[in-house]
Amino acid sequence: MSARPSPRDEAWQGGFRPYDIVKEFVIALGVVTLVTILLAVLFSSPDESPVTIAGWARADPKDFVATAITELNHSSEVAQYGPPYTNTSGAAQKIGPVDLQSIPGVHLPIDTAKSFVLDPLSGEATNDAALAGELDLYQSAPVSRQNAWVDAYAKAFDKASVANGRIQVPPGDYGPTSTMMQSLLAMAQGGGLDGALLTTKQFYQTDYTKPILFMSGGSYFEDSAAAENLLGEQWGMMNETGSYPGQAWLWLYTFWYQVSPFKNSGNADAEIWVIMAVLTLALILVPFIPGLRSLPEKLGLYRLIWRDYYRSVEQTIRDKES
Repeated sequence: MSARPSPRDEAWQGGFRPYDIVKEFVIALGVVTLVTILLAVLFSSPDESPVTIAGWARADPKDFVATAITELNHSSEVAQYGPPYTNTSGAAQKIGPVDLQSIPGVHLPIDTAKSFVLDPLSGEATNDAALAGELDLYQSAPVSRQNAWVDAYAKAFDKASVANGRIQVPPGDYGPTSTMMQSLLAMAQGGGLDGALLTTKQFYQTDYTKPILFMSGGSYFEDSAAAENLLGEQWGMMNETGSYPGQAWLWLYTFWYQVSPFKNSGNADAEIWVIMAVLTLALILVPFIPGLRSLPEKLGLYRLIWRDYYRSVEQTIRDKES
């Protein structure tokens, strides 16, 4: 007896019925719309106002000034980060001997003292003769003298107080640092520093790299994230564009940061990037991987989807054989 032909090799002998693809599209669109609305109601992210430097400086002026001091003396995390912002050695993330972080190089160079303090104050000094004089004094002084002023101010700042928008620190030899910090705080509280740190020269300002890097140095930004359960250990994500379902597509990427050894690794970013690259490549190559590409057929998914077709063909074959 000859081998029984596969149903897929048989020409369709059964009946036909009309198929309205427009009707199916409208039904599918309606179902997806209803599901989207339901998910938005149940799982939407809050549409919070953006965190700004002005809001930070008004809400917690001491934290703002403390952060500005670390930027001025290059002791902040951003100043020590390494590529793509600085040339700091030993800060790069690696996979074995391969320094992935340094491969693109420093293509967004940031001198924190210049970018976050001196340049903004230079713009403000055009309308403030006293500030201009203090700024010239600071910039013309030797680096060792600058560091001595800033270090003395930083040590005294632990005992500082803020009243009526002004910083009060114990007397000391701070040079122009005290005036500079007070002017920067006033500039930030007035909203001028937010604009000064934007680097986009086009009409629409879309590059918020510098404001975000500056805010990341203080505790206010992190506290705001913690209040919305957005810290890494809290498994949080937020959609910033409104009350719609959040970025569910990020779960696979952020998942790795929650498990060992990545959650305690200094190279977590580079390691997880490699993992996601491998997983993405595997997904792309699914049609070309033997065994994996045939799983739908082996599991009978084809027959489940086209069950009416297979039943009709098999009945036709049985009728012919009988």
